[in-house]
Amino acid sequence: MTTRFGIFVPQGWKMDLAQIADPVEQWEAMTDVAKRADEQSWDSIWLFDHFHTVPEPSDNTTFECWSATAALARDTSRVNIGQMVGCNGYRNPALYAKIASTVDVASHGRLYAGIGAGWYEHEWKAYGYEWTDIPPRMAAFREATEIIYKMWTEDKPVYNGKHYSINEPINEPKGVRKPHPSFWIGGGGPKVTLKLVAQYGDAANIGGGNPQVIKEKADILRGHCEKVGRNYDDIIKSTSFNVFPIDKGDDPQKATEKALGPMNRDKFDNDNLIGTEDEIADKVEAALEAGADYVIFYVPGVAYDLDLVDRVEQVTKRFA
Repeated sequence: MTTRFGIFVPQGWKMDLAQIADPVEQWEAMTDVAKRADEQSWDSIWLFDHFHTVPEPSDNTTFECWSATAALARDTSRVNIGQMVGCNGYRNPALYAKIASTVDVASHGRLYAGIGAGWYEHEWKAYGYEWTDIPPRMAAFREATEIIYKMWTEDKPVYNGKHYSINEPINEPKGVRKPHPSFWIGGGGPKVTLKLVAQYGDAANIGGGNPQVIKEKADILRGHCEKVGRNYDDIIKSTSFNVFPIDKGDDPQKATEKALGPMNRDKFDNDNLIGTEDEIADKVEAALEAGADYVIFYVPGVAYDLDLVDRVEQVTKRFA
């Protein structure tokens, strides 16, 4: 499978719009990155499904994921548009399937529909969603995945679960992409999530760029595929990196301050890479060798400097 690349747009969740005061200008900064990616060789643009900023909730902007996905679908013409990933707890799964079908049509079949169990406890409670322990949350996620798939592939499906049920809903149109909207299931849980990928997913997002984790999860996914008779090679194995390109000889501390602004420096430094394009390419190569075939970049600062999109695109061209 040919390696493809995506890039996150600045949405506010990681405090990446905090230096822009006007919300309309914030929106246009997000849209400008999407349009730049649409003009280039990127396969996709991505959004997060969150309501409150990280590392701590703040009064700063966070644009809602699916509203933004729909709008960006009309602001672009070529690039695919995904969520990494949609939070199951925020929308009834039948409604999620309907929304996704609508956006797939609006984008002319360019939707990457992401789904995951969710984890950000604070915003669940703040918005009035019931926060549960992991086992019931994962059980609900399993049922939701099955319902979404049914809504896309069956006429008037029926499902009676512990957490959700549907009774012959009409979902027309079901989308444009065939056989259904591209279904991206996020997470590397071996017992639930990767099994759901093998059964229903078009893609999995695993590893956070860590080669050891990518290999481990890919091997587990391969085993699940063998058990259900699914071709492992038909499933996209994606991973993601936070990166900031610098020139050789640049001061890393100053580069970090420029990149992150109000973001959490410790979290970024621990998990990601501020380095030259060669160093970024080396890390991507290691992830690909471990089993990934799709890479999604988050690049802090793109809201203020579109040239960063160009620089990271140059890294992707090394793998063409």
